[in-house]
Amino acid sequence: MAEETGGLTFHPMDQFVVKPLFGGELNWYTPTNATLWMALAALAITALLVFGTRGRAIVPNRLQSIAELLYGMVRKMVEDVAGKDGLKYFPYVMTLFCFILFANFLALLPKSFSPTSHIAVTAVLAVMVFLGVTILGFVKNGAHFLGLFWVSSAPLALRPILAVIELISYFVRPVSHSIRLAGNIMAGHAVIKVFAAFAAIAAIAPISVVAITAMYGLEVLVALIQAYVFAILTCVYLKDALHPSH
Repeated sequence: MAEETGGLTFHPMDQFVVKPLFGGELNWYTPTNATLWMALAALAITALLVFGTRGRAIVPNRLQSIAELLYGMVRKMVEDVAGKDGLKYFPYVMTLFCFILFANFLALLPKSFSPTSHIAVTAVLAVMVFLGVTILGFVKNGAHFLGLFWVSSAPLALRPILAVIELISYFVRPVSHSIRLAGNIMAGHAVIKVFAAFAAIAAIAPISVVAITAMYGLEVLVALIQAYVFAILTCVYLKDALHPSH
């Protein structure tokens, strides 16, 4: 039917459709392919950290090396960006980073599903960060947290205008925080799907295979970078909550 009407015989966006695991209607409580792959990401993280740190050998094995690398990298990120006061919130940043990283990597497996390509997932993560740092900012600093929006170093006449701009940019944070992650993951997977569809055409199959390989390698890098960007932005927002003055 698609060939008769001149439409596409493949649909790159079909891979992002949320489907019930056991059939039936889709409700908020229905187990879906999204919940399955998020659960698998959580299990993979738990397995890595449990089995990677169980022995605690002086000469670490591969699992322990990976676990220690993740721990050390995220801890240094939190300390460098948010300061020593931010280390108290390191477990939360570590959880965010590992979940996004493993969800991104697992989504590169054949027949997998990418939960981080859905704005519904990334928006929940971003809103949790936004609400968390906002509440923390008021709890730690009281009304002084509003100093985040008052640029005292600017000329007095410009400060009210800058305060409005700062306020708008603050409330845009969860939007940009979530869309950046979902958009990058979705775009990469869609492009791979398009290249894969052209692999069936004999004349351009070799070019398509090369393009898929290159794009897949890029997506491995994107999976890591997007998890890092999400985590480091969380640290930046945490720093603003702990030290709000300009």
